[in-house]
Amino acid sequence: MINIFHKIEFWFNNSRPYTIPITLLNWAVIFLYSIGAGGNILRGLVAYLGIFLVHLVTNLTDDYFDYIRLSKNDEFISKAKDSKCKYLKNGSASLSELKNVIFIVFCISFFIGLYLFFVSGFYVAILAFIGFIISLFYSKFSSKGFGDIAVIIAYGPLMFEGVYYVMCGGFSYRIFVLSIACGLIVNSILYSSMILDYDEDYVSGKSTLCTRLGSKKSALNAFALLYIFAYIFIIYFSYIEDNYVYCLSFFVIPLIFDLFNSLKLYNNNKNYLPEVKFWNYPLDNWNVVKNQPTASYFLRFFYTRNIAVWFLMIISFSIIIK
Repeated sequence: MINIFHKIEFWFNNSRPYTIPITLLNWAVIFLYSIGAGGNILRGLVAYLGIFLVHLVTNLTDDYFDYIRLSKNDEFISKAKDSKCKYLKNGSASLSELKNVIFIVFCISFFIGLYLFFVSGFYVAILAFIGFIISLFYSKFSSKGFGDIAVIIAYGPLMFEGVYYVMCGGFSYRIFVLSIACGLIVNSILYSSMILDYDEDYVSGKSTLCTRLGSKKSALNAFALLYIFAYIFIIYFSYIEDNYVYCLSFFVIPLIFDLFNSLKLYNNNKNYLPEVKFWNYPLDNWNVVKNQPTASYFLRFFYTRNIAVWFLMIISFSIIIK
């Protein structure tokens, strides 16, 4: 029994759990909104369990396909960060074991989806199928430069309309608008990592939206557009809701400007580690990370995540007090 718990802990830690707060907070936005619309709380919680598992298995599936690609390309594997597929590269787990874990988690997610199908309706099957395709083939989408689109769909309309459907029994145009804003904000985390990995991806020939744009400057400008469009959708959502309390999220904008400047400095010198300010926190295990060669990378990455966290928390708070 203890061995089983150790295995669960091992695979949980390898599934990049530091991204869980984003999934939780993103789900919380639509969960709270749906409660306000009279939604079924139990179904919303069950939906989160399914979302949680699919999120983790997507990260593991991404590792599976990335490792296969890494092992065939010496230059790619030498350029990849030490943390990438580390548990496979150091022999802590085999590719076969990873595949078995992916299969098991997919099966558990399937039964959760089956339950929601029977209690909520037919459209759960369609939404679950779309989620399955994104989860299984995310690595393929990412390698072709379409990872951003997959993330925006998964964390935006798919999650929001899906949770609203199982809780309230229908779909909503207003929810779609809100979902785009939140999906863009969540995708900023993925996109920032692509900016930070620009040189490695370019040298290794990996195709991302950033490398497709042709330069770091263009990639950084596109990053700003993510936030601009997110706030356009929030303003529009406030208008159709006739409630401008959601504009409290504008308090995050100064942090976005600060992040943009920090990423610009990183593009000029990737080893430059700026002085850490109190608004940059929390920074996971920073006492250790700050002494690593990747400290400059993870400072920006965690900062981007924290900005997304603040945005989603403010939107959740706005829903509660509206």
